[in-house]
Amino acid sequence: MLTEQDLIDRGLKATIVRHPLVQHKLTLMRMKEQPTSAFRALLREISWLLCFEVTRDQPLENRSIETPVQAMDAPMLKGRKLAFISILRAGNGMLDGMLDVIPSARVGHVGLYRDPETLQAVEYYYKVPNNMEDRLIVVVDPMLATGNSAISAIHRLKQGGARDIRFVCLISAPEGVEAFNKAHPDVPVVTAAVDEKLNDHGYIVPGLGDAGDRIFGTK
Repeated sequence: MLTEQDLIDRGLKATIVRHPLVQHKLTLMRMKEQPTSAFRALLREISWLLCFEVTRDQPLENRSIETPVQAMDAPMLKGRKLAFISILRAGNGMLDGMLDVIPSARVGHVGLYRDPETLQAVEYYYKVPNNMEDRLIVVVDPMLATGNSAISAIHRLKQGGARDIRFVCLISAPEGVEAFNKAHPDVPVVTAAVDEKLNDHGYIVPGLGDAGDRIFGTK
């Protein structure tokens, strides 16, 4: 796996979440013998932790409240509710964990599939909240492999008015990070790992296989 210094040496930008619980849970998810139910539960848990990282700089404002003891000014999130945008179908596996942390968030979906011949993303569904320009937009997809799906989804979101966008995934390939950085240099990438490379079929190596198949128990 690459370190953030390795990325800097290659001229790439991504935040790698090195928290021990994130790394431990990711290792469990990589194991090929992990059953679907356990894989799904681990994905939900690791999504909680990634959500904390991607929202750590959200602005706060003081509100007057009453505790059982006395009145006080206490910090609360400022501004319009953020939106989680899932890149279908695998992104849905990360939504539950994110919503556990921020249940008031709005949710949108961008449906994309990868053409097996060209590896390019083809859109088949798009439904997102209103007022995208006023929200923090957190786009989720477990894998950043070629980067084509994430790049296409974020192009579409920008066309819809989104301005403050962040991308969160479990595992990245350096090829995907490079392509994403070139296409969207203004969009931060938060990931649990940057693996060695892509293979000839566009899969991340060593990776964890097809995230969608492992989440939903399909082949």
